[in-house]
Amino acid sequence: MATWIKLSLAAVTVLAFAGGLAACAPVKVINALTPSSSYVKTADIAYGPDARNMLDIYAPAHLQGKAPVVVFIYGGTWNSGDRAEYLFVGAALASRGIVAVLADYRLFPQVRYPGFLQDSAQAVAWTASHIAEYGGDPAHLFVMGHSAGAYNAAMLALDPRWLQGAGSSPAILRGWIGLAGPYDFIPIENPDVRPAFFFPDTPRDSQPINHVSAAAPPTLLIASIKDKLVDPVRNTDGLAAKLKAAGVPVTVLHFDNTSHVSLIASMAWPLRGLAPTLDTVAGFILSDGGRKPAPSAP
Repeated sequence: MATWIKLSLAAVTVLAFAGGLAACAPVKVINALTPSSSYVKTADIAYGPDARNMLDIYAPAHLQGKAPVVVFIYGGTWNSGDRAEYLFVGAALASRGIVAVLADYRLFPQVRYPGFLQDSAQAVAWTASHIAEYGGDPAHLFVMGHSAGAYNAAMLALDPRWLQGAGSSPAILRGWIGLAGPYDFIPIENPDVRPAFFFPDTPRDSQPINHVSAAAPPTLLIASIKDKLVDPVRNTDGLAAKLKAAGVPVTVLHFDNTSHVSLIASMAWPLRGLAPTLDTVAGFILSDGGRKPAPSAP
């Protein structure tokens, strides 16, 4: 009976997530099912002057020495989202011995490009300066994003303007991770995205694919074959090809059983059977971006 209930909850949650992560009920279900024993949460830390410049830290409950760190940036077409909705991501990463930082950032219509990049860069720079106080190792710092958040992560890793503007540099990153990210989307087709990027006058330097160089950190790109919102061939495969041509270490994976939204949901219990997203992400981080052998998943 317990197994049947677990499978039923998973099925219901997957169906709910098919309607979009912005729907509040599915997120509440997933977060309610997320065990709290794996992490210690420090909430509502200001990293900048705006009311949206806030972050939460999820540290492993049983730290042994300094842990690797990842700043996670959520999606939402740059006009919606809240870090509290992604508790399951912070908990999942902490359960694998990783300190996770989840940051809010300003959204449209409060800002347009590049305001949200400036905020994300500030959050990463703050993390590099302060995360040792929370058990994290700033020498092993990664940035990760899903959807629009993967765009933000890509721009921080590939375009030095943003971290330099925050008093830092992409050189502080040991790697970056993009889940279902848009990296090459001019002309913009999504009407919800257009205002944030000054459509039809979208700057060409707003596209991550135009900032690839040999200086980019090791990269993990994951996409869903069934993604109907962000074309994985043009975006994930296109960026991967350009990074590989520049000599950047890149790992690319395509999952069969996830959609654009359920890809990030597959990091949560009880949805990990959809795809090995957590195992792959944790392995990349714990192997220092592929520089050393990855430990076995628990």
